[in-house]
Amino acid sequence: MASTERSEEPAVRTVRTAAGDVDCAVVGEGPPVLVVHGSPGGHDAGLAMARFLVADGLRAVVPDRPGYFDTPLSSGTTIDGQADLYAALLDALGIDRAGVLCWSGGGPSSYRFAVRHPDRVTAVVACAAVSRRYVFAGEKGADKLIMDTGFGRRMLQLMARHTPEKLVEATIASEGDLTKDQLAERVAHVMADPEREQFTLDLAVAANHTGPRKAGFDNDMAQFGAIESLELDRIGGPCLLVQGTADTDVLPDYSGFAAEQIPGAELVELATGTHLAFWVHPESAPVRQRAIELFRSAAG
Repeated sequence: MASTERSEEPAVRTVRTAAGDVDCAVVGEGPPVLVVHGSPGGHDAGLAMARFLVADGLRAVVPDRPGYFDTPLSSGTTIDGQADLYAALLDALGIDRAGVLCWSGGGPSSYRFAVRHPDRVTAVVACAAVSRRYVFAGEKGADKLIMDTGFGRRMLQLMARHTPEKLVEATIASEGDLTKDQLAERVAHVMADPEREQFTLDLAVAANHTGPRKAGFDNDMAQFGAIESLELDRIGGPCLLVQGTADTDVLPDYSGFAAEQIPGAELVELATGTHLAFWVHPESAPVRQRAIELFRSAAG
């Protein structure tokens, strides 16, 4: 493995693989889990996704998918190309097999990784994951200003520092269909726990798809809109699917479809859960523990 350390982001390094360069952070000790961020996303989102794994003694391998930050789009333009990049990354890191934790737009390449390289995957945990053709309609009005402009990117960063509760509320409201009372209750639940609060803020900042996330996000939307089949019926081994029933970002039908297609898949639905349900829903702790147990037992 050849890599170059980056002083401004000590946890992130560029790993040179047979499939191309990929920026990656590796944190923790124990059985490895490949953590595949969504759309948009990046290692910052992936590291937030992985905190519970590291806290429970697992090792998280967190790449920037192609087009995000400094991972070149040429390292994996297509969904299958990204799946093959994951295998090459494990090769470069000297890892034979790993679990896979994916979320949202990380779903297609993770599912294809399990199809194309089944001997490299111990178990899959897919949270609100895209499992078939997905067409992005684009943001409008205030959402477009926040998510699709450099001004919006800076605004999210400022809100995370100075008005965190307002940003938590806006984030949960934008990714779930909740009543006013349900939203207030969910925000209070998140703000009562520093870990849930930090996760929500980290993902809110990563939701802007300009700057270092633009190339990856634009490519994702083009690739997802052209999906014909991910061949989910070819996935073997343990697979846990987690879905919030009030998710308006990736609708519950996507996890339902995956559950129908993947042999033996286990589907857990969190009532009134939004797109962040696996990490912040009031009843999500046992589901995360189930994921940890799955990764440990599958790793042998």
